[in-house]
Amino acid sequence: MSNMLNPDAIFSNNEMSLSDIEIYGFDYDYTLVFYSKHLHTLIFNAARDLLINEHRYPAEIRKYDYDPNFAIRGLHYDVHRALLMKIDAFHYIQLGTVYRGLSVVPDEEVIAMYDGSHVPLEQMSDFYGKSSHGNTMKQFMDIFSLPEMTLLSCVNEYFLKNNIDYEPVHLYKDVKDSIRDVHIKGIMYRAIEADIEKYICYAEQTRAVLAKLADHGKKMFLITNSPSSFVDKGMKFIVGKDWRDLFDVVIVQADKPNFFNDKRRPFRKVNERGVLLWDKIHKLQKGQIYKQGNLYEFLKLTGWRGSKVLYFGDHIYSDLADLTLKHGWRTGAIIPELRSEIKIMNTEKYIQTMTWLQTLTGLLEHMQVHRDPDSQMILEEWKKERKEMREMNRNFFNAQFGSLFRTDENPTYFLRRLSRFADIYMASLSCLLNYEPDYTFYPRRTPLQHELPGWSDQLCTGTFRIPFLQETVQIK
Repeated sequence: MSNMLNPDAIFSNNEMSLSDIEIYGFDYDYTLVFYSKHLHTLIFNAARDLLINEHRYPAEIRKYDYDPNFAIRGLHYDVHRALLMKIDAFHYIQLGTVYRGLSVVPDEEVIAMYDGSHVPLEQMSDFYGKSSHGNTMKQFMDIFSLPEMTLLSCVNEYFLKNNIDYEPVHLYKDVKDSIRDVHIKGIMYRAIEADIEKYICYAEQTRAVLAKLADHGKKMFLITNSPSSFVDKGMKFIVGKDWRDLFDVVIVQADKPNFFNDKRRPFRKVNERGVLLWDKIHKLQKGQIYKQGNLYEFLKLTGWRGSKVLYFGDHIYSDLADLTLKHGWRTGAIIPELRSEIKIMNTEKYIQTMTWLQTLTGLLEHMQVHRDPDSQMILEEWKKERKEMREMNRNFFNAQFGSLFRTDENPTYFLRRLSRFADIYMASLSCLLNYEPDYTFYPRRTPLQHELPGWSDQLCTGTFRIPFLQETVQIK
């Protein structure tokens, strides 16, 4: 335990120096603003009621309440089979994490359905995680999708328990539409605006980050899918009435990810009363709010291009993917779950469990050459114990699905996308307060399978203390 990870550190997938960054961009929800646990309960209840009142679902589903401990982000949902599951970076299903309704599906049944545990590429979700163009899997990447996964599972559970025949595709679409309507019809926005202190958290930390960047002369902009009045009230609560003075450009209802790809939609100015003006936009002015538009027009009007721009968001696909792949911006992912997972990983019980699990794996690898009956019997006992230890390890994080970042051994599909589309990632923007504005982030050199681990291990336990809380071993 000599090198405990710092939950407030920033982690790097790609070398990046903040001294090169002149312009900072932000998403709003779960980036500048964090919400309390009450919000997901609100979304779940509102969508459940829409299913009953507008889609004619049985009123009995109202008995199901939101369980914040059921699902994790990054899961896949098989739309045709109504199964929620965790998939690794190689498209393999993690057995033991496949749920039909609220019940786990036996491994044998999963293997029979998928002819193994591999999901072919053509069945996986599309580039943005959607189940479209023949893809049968939907990946839930948004933090707002946690209530959606739970509601899907609860309604599936009700139909199964009551032996009701139903079409899974229709259920998926109806739940998706109900969750969407909670946003589009303003149900969520009105509830938050009516009791902003109940729903918004960590306002002082966001205020401190923005103030620090402003003090160092950095330009800042905001691009969000949320509506103008909602963002305005939230930012006034977080920063103050003069919040717009901090931002050089503010864009609302941007419709990301279409904002990054559609060249046709022009910007519209929003006046103080929230009215859309018809003026042609020749310049994006500080202190004003603009709606819609597109990134190509944004670049033309601002001249902000390339690697001097760093944009932060929580949605790996909608916020970050197009920016890093098509436009060369640097990207930062906000992963709130990171802080709690690191705290678990720093516990003595977790470290002991992982140490013994890795020891068992090493023993199995080296001792499998012994073919005599006694050795084979011991190997089978070790395999059984290893399976039990893996289940124990999963339960440290989430009893159903385990860690957001790992399956038993491999990175999750979520982490694969995070590693590709985010230069850096962190639990919240407040982590920036721990670093100077000219700090350079260096990714840790993890050994490849054909490389010796010694050099990398020495660096990780040596004088290079970020992202560690403390160290006791120095490089000689």
